[in-house]
Amino acid sequence: MPILPPASPRPSASLAGLRLIETLDTHANSCAIMSDNVGLSTPRGSGTSGYVQRNLAHIRPRDQAAPYPKDLDSLRHRQRQPDKGILEHDRKRQIEVKVFELRDKLEDDEVDEEEIDRRCDELRQKLIAEAEAGKKSGGPRKTFKEHQVHEMADAKIKESERLRKALKISSDYEEGSHWKRQEERLRTALDREPDAKE
Repeated sequence: MPILPPASPRPSASLAGLRLIETLDTHANSCAIMSDNVGLSTPRGSGTSGYVQRNLAHIRPRDQAAPYPKDLDSLRHRQRQPDKGILEHDRKRQIEVKVFELRDKLEDDEVDEEEIDRRCDELRQKLIAEAEAGKKSGGPRKTFKEHQVHEMADAKIKESERLRKALKISSDYEEGSHWKRQEERLRTALDREPDAKE
């Protein structure tokens, strides 16, 4: 192994210049560890690996220009309207599921195909008639699953209508109309006062 000569000091550097170079070297090393001044200068004693990652829990501030609509009509509650096509499809599907269960049971019992068709048609007609009668009467309160949003909306509309009729609220009632009438009465009373003074 070759013998290297001892490292020579920096040529003709004054003591102040030497300190400045050492300071810059130390700062450059700490910046390299910190990864562009992000994170810790050294992970020692911090209980972390020093790995820097972005904060995924940070919520950016919302646009403060116009957070809410200005017109009051858009703020009023609007009843969600159910899709009649989806409701009808679900009713028909429930009927067909029951018919299919009967068909499956009869096929397992090895009943003749014509007899199976006849019984299935009878059951289908019976279930359709019950569904039509059930629509008119309303029936008992039903619990819905979370995904049955159209059924829930339809039931809510029917419940609101029953409540409106029970409380004898007119169908053309507008929310806050009582206060509007109060304001109109007050205005007419104020308009009459100057006329009475003259």
